[in-house]
Amino acid sequence: MKRFKNLLQKELKELVTKQLIISLAFTVLIFNMVGQVSKKEIQKAIGIQTISALDQDGSAGSQALLKSLESARFKIIDQSGKNKDEALAAAKAGDSKLLLVIPAGFGDSLAELRPSEIETYSFMRSFSLIGARGQVVVQSVISALNEALSNNFLAEKLPGIDPAGLKRPIKSRDFVVVRDRTAEGSANMIAGMLSQQSMLIPIVLMMIVIYSSQMVISAVAMEKQNKTLETLLTVPIKRTSIITAKMFAAGFVGLISAGVYMFAFKGFIGGIGDEAASAGAKAGGAALMAKLGLTFDTTGYIILGISLFLAILVALAMAMILGVLAEDFRSAQTMIMPMMFMVMIPYFISLFADINTVSLPVKILIMAIPFSHPFLVSQNIYLGNYGMIAAGLGYMLVVFVILVIYAARIFSTDKILTMKLRFGKKKTQTV
Repeated sequence: MKRFKNLLQKELKELVTKQLIISLAFTVLIFNMVGQVSKKEIQKAIGIQTISALDQDGSAGSQALLKSLESARFKIIDQSGKNKDEALAAAKAGDSKLLLVIPAGFGDSLAELRPSEIETYSFMRSFSLIGARGQVVVQSVISALNEALSNNFLAEKLPGIDPAGLKRPIKSRDFVVVRDRTAEGSANMIAGMLSQQSMLIPIVLMMIVIYSSQMVISAVAMEKQNKTLETLLTVPIKRTSIITAKMFAAGFVGLISAGVYMFAFKGFIGGIGDEAASAGAKAGGAALMAKLGLTFDTTGYIILGISLFLAILVALAMAMILGVLAEDFRSAQTMIMPMMFMVMIPYFISLFADINTVSLPVKILIMAIPFSHPFLVSQNIYLGNYGMIAAGLGYMLVVFVILVIYAARIFSTDKILTMKLRFGKKKTQTV
């Protein structure tokens, strides 16, 4: 036991380096900084926006439009007394997001129940999503104004009749059904909130699997390259203990790294998602999810933690074998590619498609990849598919045991020193 403890300490010292600590600390700093910057930009985008307006009509209808924009938290810079080109140049030189031009005859068209046109000139000073938000908000205000004006027109022509009932004679009460629970609400809101909550899991898993696997592969390859592995194998200790020590050390570092990444990414998501979360809460999204039972309890978090831990163990066992196949440290960097593909395939498919509705061959391929199952844990918990969760956990455990047994057989023979995976033609030697 003492020898195993010393071996475990040796592996931990090789993995927990100053570079690792600095990189983890730098990761937390960068993620939180990006999250805070994004949060400030979003707050700017939803705050008071500055726009310019050129009212060439001067009617009550045009003034009503401008007052509606002011009530929607827009700061309007009046460009009256200028022509369109002058107003465009002045607005472009300032801080205005766009220029709104209300042409002459706008009010008369409204009074005669004829369609009226306005012009908007958006200044694209950046190509981010936030940069184009000003025109989107203006269009929503115009839509609201159209709704109010059309209601007024209908009320004048057909007094005593509800205009909303005339335009939308069919009303819909939306209900969401999850298992045996039913609640009134929007399915789109539920899908959006669940997507935001489960966004953290696949990204953290992808990052930590790739990171921990690269550590193990590089460590084994370096020992082969520096011939320290041969010395280690001559020590009077079971080779299975060597594998176990390497796995325990890498798993410990992997768990710490996973916690750091989750903490850092939580700060990042919190920075860009606070406004969306508060909007969902105001719309009753949290209460709707509670009614449908779409909440994580202690058991759910334990199941999720077990799934993530098994995925990390599978990755480490696979990385141990790939590290043995590497010839040196340089070739070890290419060995991480299979691991990356095995993690990225289910990750990207889970982003753009429902794994339960894809074709059968694709579904079999995805389910055969061990790292797919942690991606599905959260939605299976919400849906009560505990049989699927148990099958996924059992499958990852079986894969892990098989990989460990195979790695133990490699370490128990001299193949560990001779196994290499080379690509290309063999070079012929001339005598």
